[in-house]
Amino acid sequence: AVLGNMGGDKGAMLQIAMDLFKQNGGLEGVLAKFNDAGFTEQAASWVSQGDNLPISAEQIIQVLGRDNIASMAEKLTMSPTDVSAKIAEYLPQAINKMTPNGKVDSNSGNLLAAVMGMLK
Repeated sequence: AVLGNMGGDKGAMLQIAMDLFKQNGGLEGVLAKFNDAGFTEQAASWVSQGDNLPISAEQIIQVLGRDNIASMAEKLTMSPTDVSAKIAEYLPQAINKMTPNGKVDSNSGNLLAAVMGMLK
């Protein structure tokens, strides 16, 4: 219901984030995918309390897979390029907000609150 009422870019971003975390086993699973793909430094910066290192849309496709991005794009009636660009823009911020203490712990992982806070 929340997604339907939000509409536009905000609703799309929330849906992308929820799908991404759901498909990959939550915060720890998403971070593991980036670590396994060689983006350990970027992932660690998103969790830490320092500045977030950027990641490109092409690197997002490399980590998550072209088919997964295409599937998300189709569901949201967006282009795969737009979806990967949005993930590259917002994922570091979302993970940063989900880990305010600079580490992944039992208080981490409130995706809805993190994304909603970013989109205000």
